[in-house]
Amino acid sequence: MKWHFSAFLIAALCLGLFCSLSTQNNLVQAQGKAVEQKITVLSPMGKPPAIQLKPMAPRLSTLEGKTVYLVNDGYLGTDILLGEMEAWFKANMPKVNVVYRMKGGGGFAAEDPKLWAEIKEKANAVVMGMGH
Repeated sequence: MKWHFSAFLIAALCLGLFCSLSTQNNLVQAQGKAVEQKITVLSPMGKPPAIQLKPMAPRLSTLEGKTVYLVNDGYLGTDILLGEMEAWFKANMPKVNVVYRMKGGGGFAAEDPKLWAEIKEKANAVVMGMGH
């Protein structure tokens, strides 16, 4: 029984609010002061900056004797994939030095300057496991 009274009270309040808004609009129009509303709509696409294309790194002629870094950014399952790649290199290309690293920095988008410096100094190639 209480919920019936609550529902009635809410309906009455909503009806009263609706009627008061309608009355205000009628008063404004009756006084000849028609109000034009201006609505500004923005594009959700925005205006992205121009893309600066960078050329791809030149392809290595061979991986023999080279160092390949396998870098895990922490995405779920990336450790399994990169672990399988490391095992494949050891079984099929034993002359390739494979280095497995976990990217630090706390999160997918975080930077790891020490790792990037190490890669620039020691790596000939990088495989970055980034999920999806």
